[in-house]
Amino acid sequence: MWTVTANLSSLGTLVAGREIMATPDYLQQVIVSGRKSSVKGSRDQVGPIGVFRRPSVTSLFWASLDLMTVLLAGLLALRVHTAIPAQLPAYSVVPSLLHASPHTMLFYVLWYALCIIFFSRSYGLYGPIQGRSGLHEQRMTIQGSLTAGLVLCGTLYLSNGNAVSRMVVMLTVVISTALLCMRRALQRRSFYRRSLAGIETRNVLIVGAGRVGHALRNHLDSLQHLGFRFKGFVALTEREAELGDADVVGDVRNCLSLARSLFVDEIFFSVPGDKKLIISTVEEARQAGIDVRVVPDLYDGLAWNAQVEYIGQFPTIPLHRRDFPIGAFLLKRVLDITLSSIALAVLSPIMLAIAIAVRLDSKGSIFYRAHRIGRKGRTFACYKFRTMVNDADKLKEQLAHMNERDSVLFKISNDPRITRVGRRLRKYSLDELPQFYNVLRGDMSLVGPRPPIAREVEQYDLDHLRRLDVLPGITGLWQVEARQDPSFDSYISLDTAYVENWSLWLDMKILARTLGVVFAGTGS
Repeated sequence: MWTVTANLSSLGTLVAGREIMATPDYLQQVIVSGRKSSVKGSRDQVGPIGVFRRPSVTSLFWASLDLMTVLLAGLLALRVHTAIPAQLPAYSVVPSLLHASPHTMLFYVLWYALCIIFFSRSYGLYGPIQGRSGLHEQRMTIQGSLTAGLVLCGTLYLSNGNAVSRMVVMLTVVISTALLCMRRALQRRSFYRRSLAGIETRNVLIVGAGRVGHALRNHLDSLQHLGFRFKGFVALTEREAELGDADVVGDVRNCLSLARSLFVDEIFFSVPGDKKLIISTVEEARQAGIDVRVVPDLYDGLAWNAQVEYIGQFPTIPLHRRDFPIGAFLLKRVLDITLSSIALAVLSPIMLAIAIAVRLDSKGSIFYRAHRIGRKGRTFACYKFRTMVNDADKLKEQLAHMNERDSVLFKISNDPRITRVGRRLRKYSLDELPQFYNVLRGDMSLVGPRPPIAREVEQYDLDHLRRLDVLPGITGLWQVEARQDPSFDSYISLDTAYVENWSLWLDMKILARTLGVVFAGTGS
């Protein structure tokens, strides 16, 4: 595998910090088809397409952080410069900073920041972390900062050489470079920790179970800190399907259904195959919002240039990435943490009183720990105040004939298992207060789809799995629109509508309407 990688690397040329490689003929139609599809989609698309998707080309958030970092560096440079004694011979020849007005200084710092953002984007520093090594990232950060510094010096020379102190310029460049390197190192370290904890993960399917496919799988397994989780091989030929490999989960004809059922984020094509089949598969993946990469093949005519990203030491060509509003997503998470922390602090006396009431009302534990399915099919413990008798799950089988809801949902009017205190708690949704702890942990969000049970997910159609693309919520459209509606299809359609049309404003409206539902006492 490493010989192939070395040969592939030798074919590349470094252009503006990015590796460019000749693309195999069989990929040309895929790439061109994708570009046509993307242009057509931009014209025809109505409404938002996907919500909590993994980062791809969206760089506004990180660019804003870089802008603030450079502004901070400019302020620090001024602070350091003014602290230097003017009597020192080494600095007495430097033009005074007083020659420049604050507005002039701010203009040059902003110009320098914009140059850094331009070069950082050109070098691919706002793309996914998995596509570059930490050393390469630091090298490109330094290169971008110094190149932007040269542009700044040229601008000062052409405008007015004495407008700003040369010492301030030098300090701004040095401090900016150091702060940007530190920021990216901390960002990468945080990403590694989240990946190893199973928070930042990317489920991967590999099309092709041959030598290259297995080499890629072994390589991904060695890169757990990058968040890749191998979910299986997709057989590209009948021979691969008949080999009996336990890791082969299906063939390429049902690749899309496999990807959805396994909550796949990315598909890797490890070998060339039938052009029409690959083009159609990639197109389906695009429509399903799944990222696609190809491992380039040396021995299939080299004719087209494409950007190459290295996964560790493995070269890949990204064919499709999903747009992801990362700034809005992080703001939603900050909102979740802030509001859930405030809620737990403010409501702690009420929760203590409820805990005492539950304990005195009936035998059993105070909390009910239910296993629910969260984002990407992960199981988590969802906490509630116990509102039923201790052996409620056993009695459920005996009361199955009284179920008033369809499919796997279960609801009975005047359920005999509900305790006296439990009935009051359910009326005002007070039994769900411990779920603020789930929000704080990151298992849930304040607003999102209803957290389903495992038996319910087993009966989902492929379209239903879309609701598991996001974190489940304490409340959601199902809570405010159709809480008492017994239809399974009703809450599924509402959850899907939430995923497709998500915005922070929609979350705010749902939270406001939830308060009305709670105070009206229209709970279950």
